[in-house]
Amino acid sequence: MDATKLYIEFLGTGTSSGVPMIGCNCVVCSSTEKKDKRLRSSILVRSEKTTLVVDTTPDFRYQMLRAGIQKLDAVIFTHPHKDHLAGLDDIRAFNYFMKKSMPLYVNDITAAAIQREYAYAFSDEKYPGIPQIDLQYINATNPFIVGDIAVQPISVMHSNMPVLGFRFGDFTYITDANFISEAEKEKIKGSKVLVLNALRIEAHLSHFSLAQAVALGEELAIPHVYFTHISHQLGLHNNIQKELPTNMQLAYDELNFCL
Repeated sequence: MDATKLYIEFLGTGTSSGVPMIGCNCVVCSSTEKKDKRLRSSILVRSEKTTLVVDTTPDFRYQMLRAGIQKLDAVIFTHPHKDHLAGLDDIRAFNYFMKKSMPLYVNDITAAAIQREYAYAFSDEKYPGIPQIDLQYINATNPFIVGDIAVQPISVMHSNMPVLGFRFGDFTYITDANFISEAEKEKIKGSKVLVLNALRIEAHLSHFSLAQAVALGEELAIPHVYFTHISHQLGLHNNIQKELPTNMQLAYDELNFCL
């Protein structure tokens, strides 16, 4: 791996129910196209020395196995909704093989959810094999460094919930948003690649629609824009892709690139 580059992989690109959705026989959920099969949204960010993931979805164990990840230095969380948090217990394997606690970079509301939902990891009497967690609090106004990867937090809104996006060098990742302030947009400008959530065609109370995400990508003048956190309501991958501007693309599971 080039020491100056970051490697990005989409571990999952689906919304909270995943695609296909349980019990659904729609054209998307019935599709045999690999790009229409989406685990819950997460990314892998890797440098020559450091490997981190953004969020631990309910599919986290399978995502790590599928990507062949044997070393994980940290998890950075966007927010505490279950589709971004529910796989956290499976960091135990990394605790065991790496023989250390896992740093979790969190804001206050995510820290509170982890402490509530994984209370056994914080008990005074710790049962053998429980997750070993080291909470690291994010100040949304301050950049931080994980290993040799610099991280710029970006504050966005998911209806009434504050959510964190992150900029890693020339790459910016934002999921579960429906509003970004002008001040936070300034942190995104100049990125070579931007990832935005685009849930579906129709408007939604807490997610960007496809049209809103396209408009934001155009406003920010980012050279290449990917869309993630996609539901079965968006439509077939190959059909929607044909309608997008030439510099915009629907992300799909296992898509990867260096920059």
